[in-house]
Formats: sequence, C-alpha cells, structure tokens
Amino acid sequence: MREVAFIKQNKEKWLEFEQAIYGKTKKNPDDLASLYIHLMNDLSYAQTYYPKSKTTVYLNHLGSQTYQKIYKTKRTETNRLKYFFKTEVPLLVYQYRRYILYAFIAFTLLTLIGVVSAQNDESFVRVILGDQYVNLTLENIKEGDPVAVYKSSSDWASFIGITINNLKVGTFSYFSGILVGIGTFYSMFNNCIMLGSFQYFFYQEGVFWESVRGIWIHGSMEIFAMVIEAAAGFILGASILFPKTLSRMNSFKIGFKESFKIFISTMPFTFAAGFLEGYITRFSKAMPTFLSVAIILITLSIISFYYLVYPFIVHKKLKTNVSTL
Repeated sequence: MREVAFIKQNKEKWLEFEQAIYGKTKKNPDDLASLYIHLMNDLSYAQTYYPKSKTTVYLNHLGSQTYQKIYKTKRTETNRLKYFFKTEVPLLVYQYRRYILYAFIAFTLLTLIGVVSAQNDESFVRVILGDQYVNLTLENIKEGDPVAVYKSSSDWASFIGITINNLKVGTFSYFSGILVGIGTFYSMFNNCIMLGSFQYFFYQEGVFWESVRGIWIHGSMEIFAMVIEAAAGFILGASILFPKTLSRMNSFKIGFKESFKIFISTMPFTFAAGFLEGYITRFSKAMPTFLSVAIILITLSIISFYYLVYPFIVHKKLKTNVSTL
C-alpha cells in the first residue's frame, strides 16, 4: 500500500487516539487498550514499509502516549507518589531512553576531554579547580588524607550545603535545556571537564584509588543523577527543536511536562548523595576497603537499576497488561 493511501485509510482512527490522549474525549481503559492494539499494528506496518517516514515517527510518539494513558487509568495504587516513582517515571524513561543514551555518551566524551586536557597541560587543573583547592589538596595528600577537604565541616552543615549546591547545579542543567539544549550541554561540559581534570589530578599525584574510595561513595549517585538531569534538559530542548507533527507550542508543553517528571525523579538520589557526602565520606579513610567498595557498588547499582533496567521491566509488564485487557 502506498503511504498516502495508508494515511488516508487510518487518519480518522489516529485522530481518535489524539483526542483520547490529550483529554478531548473520555474513553474507558478497555477502549483505550483496543485502540492501542490497533495502533501498534499500524506502527509495525509503518516501520516495515515506511521506516524513515514522518508517519512512523508520528505513530511511535502516539503509541507511547497511549500506553501511558492506559496504564494511568487502570492503576490500582491510591498513593500518587508511589505511582509516580514506581510506574510513571520508568515509563517516561523508557520512552525517552535514547536521550539517556545521548547524555551518557556526552558525559563520557566530555569527561575524557577533561582527562586528556589535564594530561597535556600542567596548568589546566589549576585553571579549572582553582589554586586554592589544588594547594589545599596537595597539603592533604602530603598529610596522608587526600579527601580531607570533605571532612572540614560538621556533618549537618555538609549535608545541607552540599545538597543545596547539587540541587542548584541540577536545576540549572535541566532548565537551561529551554535554550534548545545548548544550555544543558554547556552545563554538562563544565561539570564533565571539571570531573575529568579532578580525577586525573589525583591519578597524577599517585592517590587515585584513595580518591575513588572516598569521593565515589557519594559520587556514584551524584554524578549519575547529573547525567539524568542533563538527559531531561535534552528532552526539553528537543521538544522545541523537533515538534514533529505537533505545533511547536504543544510539543514544548508535552516535552516540559514529561522531562520535568524525569528531572524531579532525581531528587531522592541527590538527597541521598548529600547525606553520604556529609555523614559517610568523612570516614572513608578509617573504614575497611571492602566496606567503601560495597557502598560504592550498592549505590551505583540502585540508581543504575532504576534508570537503566527497571524501565524495561515496567514497559514489558505494561505490554502484558494491555494484551490481556
């Protein structure tokens, strides 16, 4: 079938989807499930015969919106917060998983640039981190405690100050995505260059492992959350740059609503990272190596599972639920 005929034949049905999804008409979950199944058939057909067509892009977006609608109207949880973290965010992360991938690729490349720059320019670390921090850390290394700077204030003050700072950085990274993603990339560029040069500095001074044991106790969640916040900013920027079949304003409204939910989901991890930095990192030198490594692996596993594995589990469960409706 030619694409024009395919569109003409199914246009009314797709419009019905849009009206149901965006609240213009009310449909019960069974009707939505039936519409979803038909839409998936159309999407499969379009992917086979028109793989690079705007029709395929449109149907894919419509399908993702539809299954979220089905799942939301059929949920049995009465706790809205529980539903948000257990179902809504994972489905959004699955829907926008390619932006998560883009953010991790950017993070890796930019951090490597920081490492290479520090390796090839002796003054680079001081330019990025500042003379005061470098000199203080060099003194701490001589005294046998490379990460002593993280132990200089009280537990409570560290927790509050660190958490507020991380929230500010994450908020700026996300909302600067409104500059069609350029602001988010700039924020990520600065943070990754700093991270790369920072870690190379410790490597150069021969205390890389000591720095990992201390810093990554809280850094696993803090840095991972930073990447997810950047991904949310990229989603926001893409909604403006690439409206697809929607008007640019409608695309922005949808992009902001959905990316903001992903951004909000990082808050518990940011608070957890602040708590670890304020209360646990200061004991990294005294604690056994196996314990510090265990904390790093556990925290990294928790946040990795939530954003990289769990969304696929929720999506698979949703498809099963839809097929049995």
